[in-house]
Amino acid sequence: MPTSSTVKSVATFISKREKLGRFKHVVSISARWTARESFQFMYERSWQDVVDFYSNVVNARLTLSTLFGNGAQTCVHVDDDSRKLEVSDERTERSGRWERVTFKINVSYSGGAFDGWQKQPGLKTVQEIVERSLGRFVDEKKAQFLKEKSKPLEGCAVVAGRTDKGVSAIQQVCSFYTWRKDVKPCDIENSINSAAPGKLRVVSVSEVSRVFHPNFSAKWRRYLYIFPLSDHEIEKQSCENGKEVENFSSDGNNEEPRNEAANKPTRFSVCRVNQLLRQLEGKLLSYKIFARDTKASRNIGPPTECFMYHARAAEARIPCYDHGEGRKVMCVELVANRFLRKMVRVLVATSIREAAAGAEEDALLKLMGATCRRATAPPAPPDGLCLVDVGYTEFDLQNCLIP
Repeated sequence: MPTSSTVKSVATFISKREKLGRFKHVVSISARWTARESFQFMYERSWQDVVDFYSNVVNARLTLSTLFGNGAQTCVHVDDDSRKLEVSDERTERSGRWERVTFKINVSYSGGAFDGWQKQPGLKTVQEIVERSLGRFVDEKKAQFLKEKSKPLEGCAVVAGRTDKGVSAIQQVCSFYTWRKDVKPCDIENSINSAAPGKLRVVSVSEVSRVFHPNFSAKWRRYLYIFPLSDHEIEKQSCENGKEVENFSSDGNNEEPRNEAANKPTRFSVCRVNQLLRQLEGKLLSYKIFARDTKASRNIGPPTECFMYHARAAEARIPCYDHGEGRKVMCVELVANRFLRKMVRVLVATSIREAAAGAEEDALLKLMGATCRRATAPPAPPDGLCLVDVGYTEFDLQNCLIP
């Protein structure tokens, strides 16, 4: 009969083998960044140029096509769902809740100017400003109700998806309804635009069907993440199409990274990040391991499965005053039917970490089976993330920013 020490030794061996098996997608365990090292690599660089670029796009001074500078058609998708859901001439025959008028509002805002979308006490949020601007358009019955409850005169804006503090949006979608018949789209646009000039701008306002819901009616969302790269070129690496792709380190203005002394990688290939992300396309997968602020395993609540239509990464340039040709950046485009909390930022950070470690192309797929969220990297900074648009018709691959 085996002794207690033997059983303990076997258990220890099995435990170590399971840990190694959990991360078998990595070439070398020692080559992977720790959570602290990954965090430092993400944050020890200048993000101001990215924040300024998003601000210029929000204020219509620049477009996303500026990133690639090749004249390609990379405009934001504008679907025609408003026309398809336009209110018919049957308005006079309707009564009850169908008599109300619903407006679809596309807004653009700079993430750095707000503490996220969702209204929170004592914080400056997009929802608070939008709903305060809509207060002048509520019907008399609701206005009287709010007055009796000693509540501020505000409208109710339902949104397609809440964004965190620091995350920008080019075409965020929200809706607002009222029983008043004298409200015009231009009135709503002017009211919101005057609330926070230069930080919040209305892209369009249209009257839609009463059944329209910004969140539940949406068929896909598109996010763009811009990651600033160092000017210091380390080496070049061959991509699968034979084209040379640059590897980049952390910002050259910083001191030599600590993880270099521990034989950790200090550079990654943009091409490798693209290869890792492309493995997610066309698959319905559970991304709970890439989510944050939600339970990793749950039997109740919304599902964690997401269908990824498009996932690509490419090198680009953003205009800035310190660089004549523009600052080199890596752009990550993700399009899916839904996204979990902080999922995009964790995916970007983990993709960079795995690319730096020289992981295999299916590294992200193998991580789906991990049981602990510490297997993924901490979320990348919110400054680089932007909600590009939300679609209410089937996604067309020809509208991708990164082919």
